[in-house]
Amino acid sequence: METKKNTSNSTEEINDMEENTLNEFVNEEINENENPEGEINSQKEDEVIKLTNEIEVQKDKYVRLFAEFDNFKRRSAKERIELMQTAGKDVIISMLEVLDDCDRAEKQMNSDSNQDNPLLIIEGIQLVFNKLRNTLQSKGLKAMESINTDFDVHKHEAIAEVPVEGKSKKGKVIDEIEKGYYLNDKLIRFAKVIVGK
Repeated sequence: METKKNTSNSTEEINDMEENTLNEFVNEEINENENPEGEINSQKEDEVIKLTNEIEVQKDKYVRLFAEFDNFKRRSAKERIELMQTAGKDVIISMLEVLDDCDRAEKQMNSDSNQDNPLLIIEGIQLVFNKLRNTLQSKGLKAMESINTDFDVHKHEAIAEVPVEGKSKKGKVIDEIEKGYYLNDKLIRFAKVIVGK
């Protein structure tokens, strides 16, 4: 009987040991699985927080950049308007001297002292015109030379065609009704001309 008892005790002990070992193994597995999941969840939460912070930083940069660009557009538009309003300011200022000369010439023409000598009035007017031409030339204005040149549709506007004697004058500019002008070598007004045919 003792052998049976011992055997049954041994069997029970073995069963207990197996059960304990199995429980330990399961507990270890559970612990191993819990820790990584907890760590993974913790890592994921940290990563989400980090990415959320990065997104907020990028949003802030974007909002600032957009506001800066909007301010730049407004500032540029304002500067363009001011530039258009004052673009000819330097030309106008330089023309004021010519205007002053025109006022003086008008006073001289209306005064009784110069009524007897029209040559002085003519000379004064010529001086004013010369000053006007010189002022405009100093700003880049240049008159086009058209008479006796070949008619060019890129520079001339034909007002009329007149018959001419000789082949050398055919297709040439015979007369100029209005001068053409360049501003800093860019055509700003076509010359109105009469062409020989």
